Amino acid sequence: MRDSLSALTTRGRAFVAAGLTCLFCSMVLGQKDLLRIGILVLLLPMVTVLMISRARYRLSCFRTINPSRIPVGKPTRVTLSLDNRGRMPSNLVLVEDQVPYVLGTRPRFVLDEVGPRWRREISYTVRSDVRGRFTIGPLRIRISDPFGLIELTRAFQARNTLTVTPEVQPLPDGQLSGEWSGTGDNRPRAFAAAGAEDVTVREYRDGDDLRRVHWPSSARMGELMVRREEQPFQSRATLIIDTRENAHRGSGPASSFEWMITAAASIGVHLARNGYALRLVSESGDDPVGQWHDRGSGSVGDTEDLLDHLAVIEASDRESLELPRNREDRSGVIVAIVGLLQQRDLAAVRRLAQGSVAGYAIVVDITGWLRPGSPERADIEERMERTVGELRANGWRVTLAEPQDRVATLWAQLLRPLRGGLINLPADQVRAQGARVARGGS
Repeated sequence: MRDSLSALTTRGRAFVAAGLTCLFCSMVLGQKDLLRIGILVLLLPMVTVLMISRARYRLSCFRTINPSRIPVGKPTRVTLSLDNRGRMPSNLVLVEDQVPYVLGTRPRFVLDEVGPRWRREISYTVRSDVRGRFTIGPLRIRISDPFGLIELTRAFQARNTLTVTPEVQPLPDGQLSGEWSGTGDNRPRAFAAAGAEDVTVREYRDGDDLRRVHWPSSARMGELMVRREEQPFQSRATLIIDTRENAHRGSGPASSFEWMITAAASIGVHLARNGYALRLVSESGDDPVGQWHDRGSGSVGDTEDLLDHLAVIEASDRESLELPRNREDRSGVIVAIVGLLQQRDLAAVRRLAQGSVAGYAIVVDITGWLRPGSPERADIEERMERTVGELRANGWRVTLAEPQDRVATLWAQLLRPLRGGLINLPADQVRAQGARVARGGS
C-alpha cells in the first residue's frame, strides 16, 4: 500500500490535493455539496491505489540475443517477448532495458492498451566499438492504471550476456615452415627438429579391433596392447602475446594494446583455419585457453575459445616476460606479438628461439602511439632498434607495426623469402619498407 501511494503520478497527487481542499472548504463554508465533491475526488485515487496494490500483474519477459557473439563494430539484434498472463489491464506500459553505455542508449518503448492475455514482441539493435563481455538487463517496466493516477515500476531478474570479440582481419595465404605431427591419441610420431618418442602401441580399450592387438608388446607389458593407426599430419603453432601494461602506450580502442589484440585474433583465426593446432601463450608463460594438442583441427569453431579469451583479456602489471621453457612447448612455429622489451626480456626471447622450428615476430612500435614531444621517445626508439636486432640475430623474421598498419600487410612481409625479406633489414628500414607497402609500393 505504501509503495502504491508513493507511485502516485502528478495527476494522482492533484486529485488528492483537490479532494482535501474541497473537504477543508466544506468545513469552513459549511457547504455539503463541496463535501460530496471532495469525497468523490479523494476516493478515486484511493480506490485506484487499493486496486493496484492488490492486483497481480503476471507479466513475463523472455530476451534473446541473435547472435550472442559479434565482432567489434558489428550490430546484433535483441528481442524482448512480453506476455501478460494476468487479467489486470493497463493503459500504458513503459519498457526500458538496461544496457551498458558502450552499447548505446537505453532502449525505451511505450506500449498502449495492455489487456488480459496480451502478448507482444519488441526488438532493438546494439553495437559496440569496444571488445568485451557485456550484460544486458534487467528489464524495467512502468505500469499505469487506466486513469493515469498510478505508475508502478517492476524489474525482471533475467540477464543475458553479449560477447564482443576483436576484429578479425583476413590475411593472405603463404608458406610457413614448421613442425608436422600426427593428430589424436594414436599419432605415431612427430617429424621435425623437435621430435617426440616413437611410440606405436597403446593400451587396449573397449571397442578396439582385436586384429590390432600387438602380441609381443602385450607379452612384455603384461596387458593387451594395440597398434596405433596412422593419422594425417598436422602442424602446430604457438601464438605469444605481450599483454604487459608497461610494454604498450596509448589508451582506449586506439592504444597499441588493442592493436595487438586485433593482430592476435587475426593471426590465430588464420592459422586455425589453415589446419594449425593453435596454442595461445601470454607473457606469464601460461596458456589461458588450453593446450595446443586439445584443439586446432582447422575448423572455424576451434577459434571460439581463442576469441572469447581475447574479448576479455586485460593488460597485466607484470614487469618481465616469462616465456615457455620446456622443449615441447617451444616446438613448432612460433608467432610472437610483443611491445617494448627490456634487456631481461630479450634473454627470454633467446631461449625461446632455441627450440622452435620457425619464429615470426611482430614488434609493436609504440613510438607511433606516443604523444607529440614525449620525453621518452629517444629512449624507446633505441630500445626498439635493440629489440629488432636481437630478434634478427636469433633467427626471427621481424616486422614493425605502426598505428596505421594493417595486419594483412605485416603478415605478407613476414611470409616473404629470407633473401628479400625484412629479416636482414635494420629497424629504420623496416619502418620505411612497411610504409611503402602500406602505400601500395614495392
